Amino acid sequence: MPFFLALQNILNQRNNTMVELGNYNELEIAREVDFGVYLASEDGDILLPNKYIPEDAKIGDKLRVFIYRDSEDRMIATTLEPYATVGEFACLTCKDVTPFGAFLEWGLEKDLLVPLHNQKDKMNVGRKYCVYLYLDETSDRVVATSKLGKYLQNENIQLTVGQEAALMVAGFTDIGIKVIIDGKYMGMLFKNEVFQDVRLGDRLTGYIKNIREDNKVDVSLRKPDTTAKTEVTDASQKILDKLQNQPSGRLPLSDNSSPEEIYLAFGMSKKTFKKAIGTLYKNGQIQLAEDHIRLASR
Repeated sequence: MPFFLALQNILNQRNNTMVELGNYNELEIAREVDFGVYLASEDGDILLPNKYIPEDAKIGDKLRVFIYRDSEDRMIATTLEPYATVGEFACLTCKDVTPFGAFLEWGLEKDLLVPLHNQKDKMNVGRKYCVYLYLDETSDRVVATSKLGKYLQNENIQLTVGQEAALMVAGFTDIGIKVIIDGKYMGMLFKNEVFQDVRLGDRLTGYIKNIREDNKVDVSLRKPDTTAKTEVTDASQKILDKLQNQPSGRLPLSDNSSPEEIYLAFGMSKKTFKKAIGTLYKNGQIQLAEDHIRLASR
């Protein structure tokens, strides 16, 4: 019997997994206790409390869990999903401020620490901040920093003009909106090309518009291969369709309408709108007035 127990222990050790702290891990349920289950890992068994255990889970099952350290510095597992993991950027709300740092809400029971020396500007409760999450080598805890520069790639930009990219709104300037591109690069979305409400932390789909000689990247929310002619043609059809769906054949929009009103109605810029209604008017399809447009046939 001792031989078989020793063999089983060896097999169990081979099945154990090195834990990636601050990220998701696939770990096997090793044993049950009154207050939860323990998951096997090379770093020792890790507790998954009862409230996070999926129904019908049993010993031997593998679970996808997030691993972090609790308030007593013990590694603990959860099936809750944080707003970001180690190596990612996120915009999170400040929940508390202490003499040694600020705590951000990130979707777990324990808030995320931004040490005082990691704050670009002093953080205030209730405000949202863009941060980067990393594993602190000294404390072996997941922490965040709002000093983003060192975690963004400024050289060897692996992007091409026209490429689709995932954007996260990271800040605002006088000329536009700072965005993090594909979680790697900083880019600029110019204010005069944005016709929608954009907030810190919003995630958008964009396109690489230009990569400058200094490696600064300009992005757009519009596909770059959309030619002006195609854009006006598509916009004209969209306006015509909306007018035809109105019982009166009329819409309270005109050259005098604000860019916000036009974008809300059609999802296009005022410049494109004016070109489109001009085309429809020349084609005899609509009539123009100071405060509205309407179908010429009604």
